[in-house]
Amino acid sequence: MASSSMSNGVNISQPTIPIFNGSNYDVWSTKMKSPFISQDLWDLVEKGYNDEGVTADALKDMRKKDAKALFFIQQGVDDAVFSSRISAATKAKEAWDALMNGYQGTTKVLTVKLQTLRRKFESFKMKDGESIDDYSNNLMGIVNQMRKYGENIVDQKVVEKLLRSLTQKYDSAVSAIEESRDLTVLTIDELLGSLQSHEDRYKSYEESSLEKAFQNKLRFSNDHEGGSSNTNRGGYSSRGKRGGRGARGGGHSGDKNQQSQGEGETQNRKFKCYYCDKIGHIERYCRIKERDEKQANFVEEKDKDEPECLFLACFTTNVCSSDVWYMDSGCSSHMTANLEAFITLDRSVRTSVKTVMYNP
Repeated sequence: MASSSMSNGVNISQPTIPIFNGSNYDVWSTKMKSPFISQDLWDLVEKGYNDEGVTADALKDMRKKDAKALFFIQQGVDDAVFSSRISAATKAKEAWDALMNGYQGTTKVLTVKLQTLRRKFESFKMKDGESIDDYSNNLMGIVNQMRKYGENIVDQKVVEKLLRSLTQKYDSAVSAIEESRDLTVLTIDELLGSLQSHEDRYKSYEESSLEKAFQNKLRFSNDHEGGSSNTNRGGYSSRGKRGGRGARGGGHSGDKNQQSQGEGETQNRKFKCYYCDKIGHIERYCRIKERDEKQANFVEEKDKDEPECLFLACFTTNVCSSDVWYMDSGCSSHMTANLEAFITLDRSVRTSVKTVMYNP
């Protein structure tokens, strides 16, 4: 029926032919196989036909089918490729081989390409931050090219490659799969499904951790800026320790005027430390208190039976000048007699260090 087979001069029963413009030959040639196979023409394109030893009717039928295959190839290339590569071809195999040799390479070239792909496959690894979908697509692109060039690469080899080339965050999933599944029958799709599930759980955990970290940071910021919870802990309550510090700072407890002044400072985001009596921070963040506590810890350590020692090895009998530093590479305590070497010096910190001189 003409009405069913023709629409605007185009045979709608004819398969759609992809157009090749000189680039991405591998993709084009792969797509072209489907129309050839659907029309039972692929054997003629790949192997051609022989005129000898066939009947006239069979020869006529083969020539007709070969002409149809050649028509598909001619329709599948643009004018520039047609003119330069296949305009003189009279058979489908002749045109197909001309395109393959021109854009894919001869057998020798294909062997070199296959070797390059093998090396790329062996060294291919997942990058940090790369998703399972992206990595598997890139790896399977290499695998499909290898198969196209004649490499017989089975699914088991691809599965093993995937398992050993993932990033560290998939270690637990890889261990579970290797212990519970038979890799000889595990398909690529099944493996990717398991890895995708692990990735989804990992992302959910990361999002939950990030949300908790954000909430903690927001809570800390509110406390630091003088929120309601920090007001009770910042020294304005009548708890014993805070009250004691307040008394030391000038009679904070019971002094209504100073309490009123403190409330005004709180409103202006100015905090008073009841340890050092300075404005701008609270006792929790007082550096002077931190220094005093370190000093107290040091004194407590000095009461123990084990004295601190600084071991020095001296290779000269000359008296060292004030420019010489005594360095202890095992800790952070260093000594010098040259006080001008310091930009700032806290003279309130006092420590004792026993030196043992050794002259070999």
